Amino acid sequence: MKRFKYGDERISERDIMVAIPSIVIGVGILSLPRDLAALTIGSDGWIPLLVVGLMIIFVCWAIAKFASGFPNQTFLTYASKIVTKPVAIVLTCLFAIVSIFITSFQIRKISNIAQQYLFDRTPIEVIALTFLLVVVYAVAGSRVGLFRINLLFMPIILFIACTVIVFNIGWFDFGNLLPVFQTPVKDYPKIFTSGSAAYLGVGILWFYLSLVDEPKKAPKAAALGMCIPVGLYILIFIMCIAVFGTEVTSNLLYPTVELAKVVEIPGGFFERFESVFFVIWIMAIFITATMAMDIGVFALNSIFKNTMKIKLIFICAPFIYLIAMFPKDVTELDLFGTILSNSIIILNLSVLILLPVVAKIRGVKRNE
Repeated sequence: MKRFKYGDERISERDIMVAIPSIVIGVGILSLPRDLAALTIGSDGWIPLLVVGLMIIFVCWAIAKFASGFPNQTFLTYASKIVTKPVAIVLTCLFAIVSIFITSFQIRKISNIAQQYLFDRTPIEVIALTFLLVVVYAVAGSRVGLFRINLLFMPIILFIACTVIVFNIGWFDFGNLLPVFQTPVKDYPKIFTSGSAAYLGVGILWFYLSLVDEPKKAPKAAALGMCIPVGLYILIFIMCIAVFGTEVTSNLLYPTVELAKVVEIPGGFFERFESVFFVIWIMAIFITATMAMDIGVFALNSIFKNTMKIKLIFICAPFIYLIAMFPKDVTELDLFGTILSNSIIILNLSVLILLPVVAKIRGVKRNE
């Protein structure tokens, strides 16, 4: 009998290419134009998006390149060979903690947005709990099933994003993009920090590479996958500035949502396009939260091998909910997101530098 193609726990490099934009494209894109418009002049916000994006593309390639040298081995396994098992366990725990915080941030952010635009009379605690339960249900299933969901949802998400861009061309005003290159150079370090918040999630490569059938193809696939959110972010930002202007964009809470509200389908046969946008974008945030939580469970499961996956999920879920409810308002939530993004960048860069250097010093060879 021929074996079912997706019956095992293995994935292809195509799944990795789709997984990268799936976890990166989430709630960050909804408020990103506001954050950049508040710190730049004219349309200069595309510069940090491009620079940081190119850096993240390289980081994705480098992580995948290194991890692919240890095929069929978990992060804990090859990290233990390089920096000893105690240090590897600490690093794995840090990735698990960061993943749990990403899940909490995504759940709280989508709860705020849903309450503001859809469920204004529903307590935010109820919205967050409902969303968390759906995420828990998804994570409790097959890990490879998450990649099948990515392949199903990502084309729809990109189609809706492109639809928002295309149907706003009629409102495009080139005058709003001027002046160009007027932002002081000394302000760019802070702007780069703000732009990096949109690229959460590259750490999944440390763990999911152990599931790839052909690891040698993964670095190129990961880099190509990261090109998708980089290009999408730049297009969305430029469109927001061109339609609303810098001043208006910097004062809108979620400029991308407002951009969807401006869409008018020719013929008048379909109104309130933002309702469709919300449905699809909730799917995008659901994927991000689900994969983030799965990475946390994956990391913990590699440490506690004798503990069932479902038990770890039920242990993590209450902590995710409590952390999500901790920020009191939007300001604290944005601060939480900034701290989280900086922590993720520091952790990934530190591990990316630490492991190859120590492996070189100790003579640990990669299995090419």
